[in-house]
Order: sequence, then C-alpha cells, then structure tokens
Amino acid sequence: MPSRLLLTLLCCALLLGGCGLLHNYDQELQATNEQLISGNVDGALQLLERHNPWDDKDLLYSLEKGELLRLKGDLSRSQDAWRTADQQVSQYEEGTQVSTTLKNLGQLFGIGIIGDKFHRYEGYDYEKVMLTTQMALNQLAQNDFDGARVDIKKSHEREALIATQRDKQYLEIEDQAKAKGIKLRYKDLQGYPVTTLDSPQVIALKNGYQSAFSHYLAGFVYEALGERDLAAPGYRQAIELRPNTPLLEKALSNLGKPADTSPDSDVLIVVQTGLAPALVSLRVPIQVQTEDGQVITVNQPFPVLVADKSTASLKQISVDGKPQALTLLNSTTHMSLRTLHDDMPAIINFALGTARFNAGLQAKENKRKPDKASSVYQGFTSDSDTRTWRTLPDNTLVVRLRLKPGAHKLLLSGVKGAVPVSLNIGHPFQVVSLRVIGNQVFLLPG
Repeated sequence: MPSRLLLTLLCCALLLGGCGLLHNYDQELQATNEQLISGNVDGALQLLERHNPWDDKDLLYSLEKGELLRLKGDLSRSQDAWRTADQQVSQYEEGTQVSTTLKNLGQLFGIGIIGDKFHRYEGYDYEKVMLTTQMALNQLAQNDFDGARVDIKKSHEREALIATQRDKQYLEIEDQAKAKGIKLRYKDLQGYPVTTLDSPQVIALKNGYQSAFSHYLAGFVYEALGERDLAAPGYRQAIELRPNTPLLEKALSNLGKPADTSPDSDVLIVVQTGLAPALVSLRVPIQVQTEDGQVITVNQPFPVLVADKSTASLKQISVDGKPQALTLLNSTTHMSLRTLHDDMPAIINFALGTARFNAGLQAKENKRKPDKASSVYQGFTSDSDTRTWRTLPDNTLVVRLRLKPGAHKLLLSGVKGAVPVSLNIGHPFQVVSLRVIGNQVFLLPG
C-alpha cells in the first residue's frame, strides 16, 4: 500500500477517534449490561456517560439512555432521550442529516481497509420500530393513551417507509449480484453458524422489523380510546405476524361483542425479559483468484449474532396467587436474526468486493517481494461493525385480564428470589409493564 495513502488513513483514524468512533462499543455495553444484571441502574448510567464524553451524542447513546432511564423509573427523561433518538432517525430517513466528511470517508473506508464501523450508525429497522413502541409503553405507564396513540401511529408510518426502502434495496442488491456473477451464499461460508439464520422461528417471521406486539398494543390502545374500527386492523396484523395465537384471535373476536360494562378493568400486563443479542465479528476465509492467476485467501469479517443468556425464559406470572400463562409476542433475537438473514446478500456483495481489493494488494506485494510471497492476505482488515441497541429488551410477553379496581399482587415465580410486586388498578383500561434482567424485576414506573 502506498505510504501516502497509509498516512492519510491513519490521520483519518485519529481524527475519527476524537469523534468517539474508535471506542469499543461491544465492551462498553457489556460492562453497562453487567451493571443492569446486578440491579445497579445508576452505575449503568454512569458508565454510559463516561463512555460518551463528547458533545455530539449519537443515536445509540440516546437509545441506550432512554431504556436505562426507563428502568430507573424516570419516564420523563427517558422520553426526552427517546424523542431525541426519534428525531435523529427521522432526519436520517429524510436524508437531512448527512455529514459530507463522513460520507466521503465512508466511501474510502468502504473498500475494507478500515471497515464499516466508521459509518454513521443509523439504527437497524427493528430498532426504529421498537423505539416508538417503547415510547408508547412509557406513555401507557402514565395512563396517557392519547400520547401512546401518537407514537403508535408513528410506528405504522415508519414500517411503511421501511417496507418501501427494503423492497427496493433488496431488488437492487439481487440485480447487482447477478450482474457480477456472484453465486456465493451465506450457507457456503466456511465456519459460519448458518443454522442460526435458518431456524424455524427466524424463517417464520414475515420480515425483520414488524412486531406482533407493536400491532397488538396498537389494537389495545385504539380499543381503550373507543376506536374499535382502528383496533381491528392492529389485531389482524398481529395475527398475520403470529398466526394461531389464541390471545390475538380472542382480542379480534371480542371487538364484535358488546363492550363489557362491569366495573372491572381491562388490564394488559407486559413482561419484557433479557437483553438484545450482541453482534460479534467472525473471520471467514474467502479465496480470490487475481488477474495474474494468483489464489489469495482473505480472512474476511462477517457479523454473527450472539443471544443474551442473562435471563431465564418465563412462561407464566402469578396474579393474586393465581398462575396466568404469558404469551410471547416479540423476540428481538429472532427479529435481528431475520434482519441479518435478509441483509446477507448485501453483506456478501460488500465482502467479496473487499476481499478482491485486498487480494489484489497482496498479489502486488507478492510480485514486489517474491521471497516473502504469501497465499494469505497479510494486510490490515477491520472487524465487522458490532454496534446495536444492547439494552433493548429481548422477549416481550403479555397476559390480558379483567381485574377489579384496587390493590393486586404480581409474582414472577420463574425469577430466582423474586418477591411479590404491588400494583394499583384504577382505570377502565390499564397497561402494567415489568422488565426482567437476570434476577432483577423492574416495575415501570417503579
């Protein structure tokens, strides 16, 4: 590699380091999540601030801060952080927040000399949809159904935009691959954990960004506001995303019946467990034949998802001493795996281009120094981008009950050392949110 280009790259790397792009996000969030697992939310917040000292905070900072403040019970500041994140996502969607410098650097680094982690993080599609869903839960924790309605409407609009963008993108990638004669599939990658992307739960998903929980929650909110004509599409969409789910089918069928006039409350208990999976970088050998006939192996980085193991799965909750089955309506792990599954053609397309470029560099070096020739690329290659919203809940489970107004006790018996949680029911429709991380149970608001 020419020394002038190398010097330019190093200077750019130092420049970007001042912007916080060189910090190890995976290690930082691992430490943050360890604080959460131990129940130390304040410690987790302190780590987040310590790792983001610069004035220009990025999208991930706002996403993580919003969830941490929510766990702390500070719903107002949580919502402020998420409003900032939502504005950033909207600006990215509209193309109004484009850094010319970063864009140009992205084109330079995109060849694989430095790597894709230097690109501005704009969030995965499922993160964008879950953002407004979590914002709606914040509103519902304060019994603000009108506020939740606004965030739910934004979720639907964002889903529609994502669908349009992805359909176009996947078609373009497919056409590019055909034009370049690319036949490599992720199933052919040596050592790659293919079974994770091909599991029945992942393949069963319609896509990587639509959530049955988000649509069911929309139906519940519209029903609570007396808008049954809008509730029905929410329930129907949830059924389409998770067919043969009695909870969803019952909600839709009940819309055709007269409203219950008893003094009991219609209560939706939402239990969110665990943490979103981590992304790690795995080196996969790719053989490239250069123009002069040399065969060079490039150990190319590919992203791999690793599921969170901190929290045991839950199947039921006890309400006033009576067991109630929980219904799983969302898995962030499955959504992220489906996203990676759908993005693999683009990832492979980029990886092959990078591998060919690096193989070409090694071939030239072999000619220049034949006594030190190597069949394996010896230059620098960055790891895959491992940034994701790590404090996002993994599983979202629900149970819907008719409860009398007044005090009630909830117990998550599947959580080691769990004690009953007290709550007060005082509205015709009410949402109760709990978050479980490790053996810690958070009632929101606390």
